[in-house]
Amino acid sequence: MAELKLSETRDLTRIERIGAHSHIRGLGLDDALEARKVSQGMVGQTSARKAAGVILEMIKEGKIAGRAVLLAGQPGTGKTAIAMGMAKSLGEETPFAMMAGSEIFSLDMSKTEALTQAFRKAIGVRIKEETEIIEGEVVEIQIDRPATSGAAAKTGKLTLKTTEMETVYDLGSKMIEGLSKEKVQSGDVIAIDKASGKITKLGRSFARSRDYDAMGPQTKFVQCPDGELQKRKEVVHCVTLHEIDVINSRTQGFLALFTGDTGEIRSEVREQIDSKVAEWREEGKAEIVPGVLFIDEVHMLDIECFSFLNRALENDMAPILVVATNRGITKIRGTNYKSPHGIPIDLLDRLLIISTQPYTEDEMRQILDIRCEEEDVGMSDEAKELLTKIGFETSLRYAIHLITAAALACQKRKGKLVEIVDVSRAYQLFVDIKRSTQFLIEYQEQFMFNEVPGEIEEDTMVE
Repeated sequence: MAELKLSETRDLTRIERIGAHSHIRGLGLDDALEARKVSQGMVGQTSARKAAGVILEMIKEGKIAGRAVLLAGQPGTGKTAIAMGMAKSLGEETPFAMMAGSEIFSLDMSKTEALTQAFRKAIGVRIKEETEIIEGEVVEIQIDRPATSGAAAKTGKLTLKTTEMETVYDLGSKMIEGLSKEKVQSGDVIAIDKASGKITKLGRSFARSRDYDAMGPQTKFVQCPDGELQKRKEVVHCVTLHEIDVINSRTQGFLALFTGDTGEIRSEVREQIDSKVAEWREEGKAEIVPGVLFIDEVHMLDIECFSFLNRALENDMAPILVVATNRGITKIRGTNYKSPHGIPIDLLDRLLIISTQPYTEDEMRQILDIRCEEEDVGMSDEAKELLTKIGFETSLRYAIHLITAAALACQKRKGKLVEIVDVSRAYQLFVDIKRSTQFLIEYQEQFMFNEVPGEIEEDTMVE
């Protein structure tokens, strides 16, 4: 008799993507804005993190709108990590938009329009509105279905209670449909918006916590509401100016946000939105939340973009601009002039500059420990020591890349921990920049368009 083979099933409820900065949880500062040695995935760079923490506090208090910060340092010194830490520390309500400098050249719109959209993605509007809601615990739901389908609409009664009162409400077909859609049953605590009729299930009452049959692992228990059933509540919506622009400039409205087909937005639309938001601010219905726009590799922007940024930063509704670069004195793109970091002097004058320093050997070791944990790779202390030495001699990024490669080499030899032999194997297979350059010098004649190394150095040297 043939054996019945059962297909293997895997639980895919949680798929994780490990990125270069997925271990960053914040800036790792204490209450006095002093940088802890190792905290929230951040290691070293204490002075840069403290400076970023001061900027962060000013952002939270809304005192620094329209300012710009430059993170300048060598490659692999944690500039993007600091920006990511700032984003995580800001919280969900403060908008954070991120882009690379070269991104604006590949979009189907003008450079200034792309920058305007990025700016408006980083400015939030907190809109407040008062609404009447009915909030209570469901005691009983009675639905009367007609004997013949289609003859009459469904009717029913809903009994709601708080700690102080209990009321029976008559239900129409729309409300019955809403209750069945939300799977509301007796013992649930619900809120009904009187204006729209929207039903929100807040959780299950603590009084019903012993009804094990009605419980699932995700069940959230809440207290039975107190006071009146009918209450006035202030509802707060947080949207970005860019989202409002898109909704008002397209025939399909908010669906354009999902399709990504935003296109160029007319300046008249933006002016009308700005005046409306200003009106709401005067009436106390809305407030502006200046967020953060992070532009990585800012030296890739050209002179037109830099001129636009000069003007945009002086606007009333400008976010905090954080830019990062690893260039020294180099040409400003679009000109023949050289400037520090490839940024014009008039824009540099507007920037608060935070410099990052190369990591020490001890700090590299701590970063590699964090990355091994993040990538779920077990590694012996000797292998970590070797990897730290490799990172110090070559670059931190190269050492981090070798972690997974060494883990695969360990897997191949059926080992449990990554040892020195696995790191050495990965080091032999994948060359670093120094060894690659040495190889090119030795075998340059066999490559196309080869040049004398001296000439290459002169061309690429920073004056």
